[in-house]
Amino acid sequence: MKVWIDQDLCTGDGLCAEIAPETFFGQDDGLYYVKESAEHFGEEKLFDGITNPAGAEGMARVPEGSIEAVIEAAEECPGECIFIEVE
Repeated sequence: MKVWIDQDLCTGDGLCAEIAPETFFGQDDGLYYVKESAEHFGEEKLFDGITNPAGAEGMARVPEGSIEAVIEAAEECPGECIFIEVE
């Protein structure tokens, strides 16, 4: 499973990072982005729109143990900006 955030729709509430902090993080611009954690994939990849692409180009893999949390984050997101793709 992979996930990405459409920053144009992001409201900056941060519920995603509260629910699934291993997948989502906030930046100084007040928006949230996805990441691939080193503990799950061997290296940290922060898709922050600055050094890495934002939106669908910054799609991150979701660790197996985090799938339910990522789905919950997408369901709870007030901006409806979290998109999940099942492989």
